[in-house]
Amino acid sequence: MLPTSPHRAPFSTSFLVPLPLTSTLLLLLLSSPTLPGENKTHKPHRFYIGGVLSSTATAQAFTMEAQEIDYQKMYLPENVSLYDSTQIMDSNPIKTAIVVCNKLIKEQVYAIIVSKPENGELSPASVSYTAGFYHIPVLGISSRDSAFSDKNIHVSFLRTVPPYSHQADVWVELLKHFQYRQLVFIHASDTDGRSLLGRFQTKTQDLDADDQEVKVEKVEEFEPGQESYTEVLKSLRDCQARVYFLYATKKDAEKIFAEAAAQNMTGQGYAWIVTEQALQSSNIPDGALGLQLTSSTDEKAHIHDSLHILACAIAKLYENEEDVEEAPSNCNSSGSIWETGKKLFNYIREQTFEGRTGRVAFDAMGDRLFAEYKVVNIQRGTRGADPEHVVVGNYSFSNVTHNMLLQVEDNSIIWPGGSRVKPSGVMIPTHLKVLTIVERPFIYIRNKTFGVPCEEDKPNEGWEECPEYVFHTNNTLISPPVGGSYCCRGYCMDLLQHLRQTCNFTYSLYVSLDSDYGGLERNNDTGKQEWTGLIGELVGERADLIVAPLTINPERAQVMEFSKPFKYQGITILQKRQPRASQLVSFLQPFKYTLWILVLVSVKVIALCLYLLDRFSPFGRYNVEPKEMKEEESLNLTSAIWFAWGVLLNSGIGEGTPRSFSARVLGMVWAGFAMIIVASYTANLAAFLVLDKPQTSLTGINDPRLRNPVENFTYATVKGSSVDMYFRRQVELSNMYRTMEGTHYKTPELAIDAILNGSLKAFIWDSSRLEFEAARKCDLITAGELFGRSGYGVGLQKNSPWADKITLAILDYHESGLMEDLDNKWILSSTTDTQDCKAKDGNNPVTLGLENMRGVFILVGAGIVGGVGLIIIEIIYHKHNIRREKRATAAKLAISRWKGTIEKRKTLRNNKDGAGPQKRFQQKPNGISSSGETRDTLALSVESLPSKRQFQSESKLVSLDSKWHKVNQFVRPKSSINIAEETDNKSPHSMRSLPSAEFLRMLGSDHQLHSPITPLSFDFGRKKRQKLRPDSPDILRRSSPDLVQRTNRKEKLLKTEGDLCSPDYSGSDYTPVSTERWVLPDCSQVPHPPPPPRKRVSGGRSSPPAYMRSTGPPSPSYGRRVPHRRRNSMNFLEEDNDLIV
Repeated sequence: MLPTSPHRAPFSTSFLVPLPLTSTLLLLLLSSPTLPGENKTHKPHRFYIGGVLSSTATAQAFTMEAQEIDYQKMYLPENVSLYDSTQIMDSNPIKTAIVVCNKLIKEQVYAIIVSKPENGELSPASVSYTAGFYHIPVLGISSRDSAFSDKNIHVSFLRTVPPYSHQADVWVELLKHFQYRQLVFIHASDTDGRSLLGRFQTKTQDLDADDQEVKVEKVEEFEPGQESYTEVLKSLRDCQARVYFLYATKKDAEKIFAEAAAQNMTGQGYAWIVTEQALQSSNIPDGALGLQLTSSTDEKAHIHDSLHILACAIAKLYENEEDVEEAPSNCNSSGSIWETGKKLFNYIREQTFEGRTGRVAFDAMGDRLFAEYKVVNIQRGTRGADPEHVVVGNYSFSNVTHNMLLQVEDNSIIWPGGSRVKPSGVMIPTHLKVLTIVERPFIYIRNKTFGVPCEEDKPNEGWEECPEYVFHTNNTLISPPVGGSYCCRGYCMDLLQHLRQTCNFTYSLYVSLDSDYGGLERNNDTGKQEWTGLIGELVGERADLIVAPLTINPERAQVMEFSKPFKYQGITILQKRQPRASQLVSFLQPFKYTLWILVLVSVKVIALCLYLLDRFSPFGRYNVEPKEMKEEESLNLTSAIWFAWGVLLNSGIGEGTPRSFSARVLGMVWAGFAMIIVASYTANLAAFLVLDKPQTSLTGINDPRLRNPVENFTYATVKGSSVDMYFRRQVELSNMYRTMEGTHYKTPELAIDAILNGSLKAFIWDSSRLEFEAARKCDLITAGELFGRSGYGVGLQKNSPWADKITLAILDYHESGLMEDLDNKWILSSTTDTQDCKAKDGNNPVTLGLENMRGVFILVGAGIVGGVGLIIIEIIYHKHNIRREKRATAAKLAISRWKGTIEKRKTLRNNKDGAGPQKRFQQKPNGISSSGETRDTLALSVESLPSKRQFQSESKLVSLDSKWHKVNQFVRPKSSINIAEETDNKSPHSMRSLPSAEFLRMLGSDHQLHSPITPLSFDFGRKKRQKLRPDSPDILRRSSPDLVQRTNRKEKLLKTEGDLCSPDYSGSDYTPVSTERWVLPDCSQVPHPPPPPRKRVSGGRSSPPAYMRSTGPPSPSYGRRVPHRRRNSMNFLEEDNDLIV
């Protein structure tokens, strides 16, 4: 703590004022030191205000004003007095602090008014430090350093003069008035300079929406006190802005102005706006504008306003606060915090006073508000004369608007170079650096032919030279690119050529092969988020324009400027075209399978109904006279089905139509049904085959496979692109963004190649590019509708002077149709590939080909093959029937001859044997003797067997052979033969001529002859006969296979082509009577003779032969089975177990 004097200071040290005796006594009573808060039971009636002033004159003015306020009782009550205590400020801040402790604090001052010394600037700070320790309010009247605004250091400091940084408020108003939007800010690196820059930037951001944003093109900070500022000014020459705001001390400003004049930066076209300190320099340029604070040097006016503010604040404190503590009186004892000082500080800050310096008010930091400034213009009458400060404007408080108002007389201003016309403030460069990117159809590139300009290599194609641009190597606009040389053309190149002619500029074009538009990424060196790619070059002011398919979005618009869109587009999805369904059944697509089934069933049902109606109707064909109807015209079920199909397929119906009225009504209804079905099928077939659109697996951005990703379905976009930013800022698409984040591609070309090879299922990108690719690559197709609609714009630097000109030019191009022409030339142009892809597109009708109708041709081919197959089956079946009929005819002819021969022999034997007829008449009709010896004798009778009905085919056969006809007319007598065991007589020879039953059974068919023996059924597939009863006749137990299948192959090979077909009986026991007329067309049909007959017994019961005797008990049957190899009726050797009788 600073030391204090043990003696009390007199009432005033600046000058002596006689005091009354009572006042002297009262001072003696109060001379004992007290601590803050000692007397809390009553309010004080005396308030001291201290003053640390720069001179005796100001101190005397201070005392006179204080006495005036106290004498007239302007603010305080009658029982409260206001006293003053003043001290002259020392240039030494330590001495000043000691004086404050020994004089002012000891006097228990409630507030201190401090001025600024003529030499030294730290003394007010020492007063503020000392008083601020006890929270005693300090009111400055001339200190303008920005450091006093820091309430962490100067906790109780207020001032009636504004800090230097408040000049930024007037500067912003000047920019609005002169409509300057681009400037260069030059300031010293001290506290005031940085505070001024910070307040200026804050004010420019708070401009109204109607005011265009102010761009600080460059902020140049310099160290004060340098010998030369040449390098500072050289860096400013490259800036487009020609409006310079300068904050510097008088000494530094003189050096800067001298350098600027040497570099011709103070002439016509430039504008200098300076602060109060720089305005006092001797070599300030002509036409410069500066600010001057009103009443800045009138300390008496500030003392007047300060005392009135303090008196008003004390009166408020005395009136509103019940507990007013006395001020601290001893710097040696810190004591407790003086709460009354804090309250008084707040009351002072709340005051607003209309005084001699204008409207006085304080902000939260205690700085003066509503300070008035004058706008000064530097004018020289003649060369070499001293600069004249001419006031051309005023910045003051307006009682009408209750705000600060700037008033400037523009006609009174003389600008640098002696011009009365306001300079534009911006030097617009006419040679621009333009960047672009490779993306079809907007930019195509090819390698440049060495030594041949691009324009001359292919002059009619519009190629232009565009060297490769390598990032982070071109630090200035004039630095050459590091990379290869290429030639460019495309949509954007044509647009750039038109902009060059309309806006009148030249350019240097560079192309980026990385296809990196740029994104916001973290810089590991600086730790900040920085833009990369083309946008990073534009933000870093290493390029002037970006002419490329650059999408306009909010993230990019924050750091750069866009022209109006030259092409509107959106976001869509590209995927590989899905293969269509099989065209083999394309003609079935108009109807569902259920409808086809119903149509087929309807045909059968209608056919059945037509048949039944025509069958049971009294007027149908089945109920008319036979003479009126031919057999083939009757409507049977087959004809009804043919009629139903004919009506349905619109084919001609020649015969088999319904006759009854009811069936015809149904036929008409069926015809109407067929007409509707055929018409509907034809209409839908045209829609399916002609306008069949290609199928896509995705329906759009809301497809479930995109919203809910599956493992085998991948989709992506380009990293850092506008599409990537779109998904990032859309909350509802956050799930899709997280899915795509790990599969992003670097360029659109890589993603499109991935779609073609199948490694990527869907690519999300700008619609114009994807539609262009889908139109030229028929394997690609866009899915769904557009979303995230935006546009392509020309990118410029923030607040670029070319922005308005380029925007107006593009709007003019839209109105004149130029943009439409560019679309037709580069995007919608027709090529061979495009036409081929349009054939696959379902938006336009196409000509049907074999691919569409091949299923119908296959159906016709299947019908032809089926018809050929059926005709082959019919031919085979017909030949089979002919062979069977020939075999049956040949067999019947042979049987008829056998029968004739047998009957003749029977007749001859019966005539020779007289007893024969008698014996026959004694037999029963079934051929068994009536003598009662049925156990030992068996009679076989040919005529006893039942006869079959003679078919029509048999009658025809009789007419073919006269002899067979005579045999049928011959009345054959019944014959019966007894076979006895005891007789040794042989069987008659006629008995050996009887064919076996199986041989006759083989001949059974629809064309049977009138045979005397009824044919028996048999099974061709069994090798051995079924087991019969032991007492069955031997003729029923013999098996005879088919003559065709069992012909002896060896005998057939011995025959020659000239031999006639006649039976061979060389291996038989007998020879037929006659075979002279046995001539057959097919040798396989010649029958073989039956086996030889058994030994005939003459009569009576006799024992069986020795080979049939049995040693066991007698068997009830007539014989037993013994193995025997013999020739059967077909002349084949076989094992036989026949019953021997």
